[in-house]
Amino acid sequence: MGDSQAPAHHLADADGPGVAWGPYAAAIARWEHALGRPAPVPVDTAGRLAPVFVEWLMGLPAGWVTDTPGLPRSAQLKALGNGVVPQQATAALHLLLDRIAEPPATATATERTAA
Repeated sequence: MGDSQAPAHHLADADGPGVAWGPYAAAIARWEHALGRPAPVPVDTAGRLAPVFVEWLMGLPAGWVTDTPGLPRSAQLKALGNGVVPQQATAALHLLLDRIAEPPATATATERTAA
């Protein structure tokens, strides 16, 4: 890929190394492109969900949770499961701030006489 933002290799490519993403290949490829890094393998050698994959899905920087010294896999998954996807939090804050910034509705005549 000529784009400098694109990952070095695509795990979502059907003929490339890694995982057969099946119907999710296009979505994985888009997220790889958005994050600028390839998707990690989603499971560990025992077939269990890999915390690095969850971290990647959430759009967190690589190692944000998984490079914490002494944090076992179960605690990593718990922290990630209780975490917030930064892009979702940003969208929610923008919506809330837009509501706060709106001028209050003017009172109706009935509300003015009742007060």
